[in-house]
Amino acid sequence: MSPEELDIVFKQAVESINQHKEPFPADFLLRLYAYYKKATNDLDSPGSNNPLINAFKTNALFQTRNLTPYEAKERYVEAVKHYFLYRK
Repeated sequence: MSPEELDIVFKQAVESINQHKEPFPADFLLRLYAYYKKATNDLDSPGSNNPLINAFKTNALFQTRNLTPYEAKERYVEAVKHYFLYRK
């Protein structure tokens, strides 16, 4: 898939997550958070007021340290597809 095609699919996946009304499992959200931050080159530290949440987010980010932004977008898209396919 070309980078341009992946950008389109990635944006659609982000939109589907943002429009979803039901709560997501915490581990899934952490994965998406880390993939999204890596995919968009957002290098800001987690900004929660809760130190425990920051620790979980930092750990999730640490697990994506060897991914390229392209790979992070691919993984984000696959995680979203997998979630909506098997959420029933």
